[in-house]
Amino acid sequence: MSLTPHHPRTRPIGVGHLRTFDVVARQLNFRAAAEDLSLTQSAVSRQIQALEDEVGAALFLRHTRAVELTSAGLQLLRASGLALERIDAAVRQIRQSVGRRQVAVTTSVSFASMWLIPRLEAFQRLHPDIDIRIDASDTALDLSTADVDLALRYAVPEAVPTGAMRLFGEQLTPVASPWLLRERPVRAVDDLAQMTLIEAGDAHRNRHLEALSWQRWLDTHTSPAPLPGRTPRAKMASRLSPKRWLYFNFAHQIVQAALTGQGVALARVAMVAHSLASGDLVEPLPQTRLDSPLVYWLLRAPRAIERSEVSAFCDWLLAQAAETREAIGDVPDPDTLDHMD
Repeated sequence: MSLTPHHPRTRPIGVGHLRTFDVVARQLNFRAAAEDLSLTQSAVSRQIQALEDEVGAALFLRHTRAVELTSAGLQLLRASGLALERIDAAVRQIRQSVGRRQVAVTTSVSFASMWLIPRLEAFQRLHPDIDIRIDASDTALDLSTADVDLALRYAVPEAVPTGAMRLFGEQLTPVASPWLLRERPVRAVDDLAQMTLIEAGDAHRNRHLEALSWQRWLDTHTSPAPLPGRTPRAKMASRLSPKRWLYFNFAHQIVQAALTGQGVALARVAMVAHSLASGDLVEPLPQTRLDSPLVYWLLRAPRAIERSEVSAFCDWLLAQAAETREAIGDVPDPDTLDHMD
């Protein structure tokens, strides 16, 4: 049946001739494309004709000494060119990894940026023959099906599966750049009323994230304002109101804003330990650290447990976690001891 506008093709095209199409579209010359592809010019012409039959539209205008893309050809080139680039990149990665030892790790964007990546060079020095692939995403992957070996997760103890290894817990503390504090010192909690406070925009999304909010910290460390008709034991909101608020999506953005003097951040101590030690950030109220219910965990994919490179990376991660626990004075909650490394 001949193709007409009233009977368009609906089945997907075969992709075998897309490479030839891509080369011809970029060269706009059948003979030059044939040389690049190590084919005869007639073979290239046959493949393009077959592809046009599949698409149901002319892809090129044939002139005496040159060819020109039609609007349909240009539309296909935009799509196929990007797809072929991604395929080529994937094939290069596969070829490079064949015969090499590799460990694939999934973790959150902020944990990768603030804790894992700054330490990776030390592992590479110890194990130059092991390649590390970091999949930084805030979407939790299923380790039984995903193409990853390890997961570094951030969760309450009851939310992690059996076999999860505890890396370290968490405390929250106000931090700011030293030059900001020279201009506007923070010597007491009430001084925060003159500052911009920085926190996550989704801190109130669920009860566990609320534990990371300034509101919880302020409720803990400020005297509540009495409310008419309420007893002293009734829950009351903090009376302190800051100069302004600044919100970000990710923890590493919050810390970056604090480093550049944009305000005071309520930071996760483990994530800013290096910045505190170097003096890039200052903890103006160290006596006000607040425990968080969330904990950092290491999980291993079942199929990766026996691989020596995965074991080496796990051992290194646990050693790094032990250093972090010592640096922040982390004492595990008794409820997490069953998960300890």
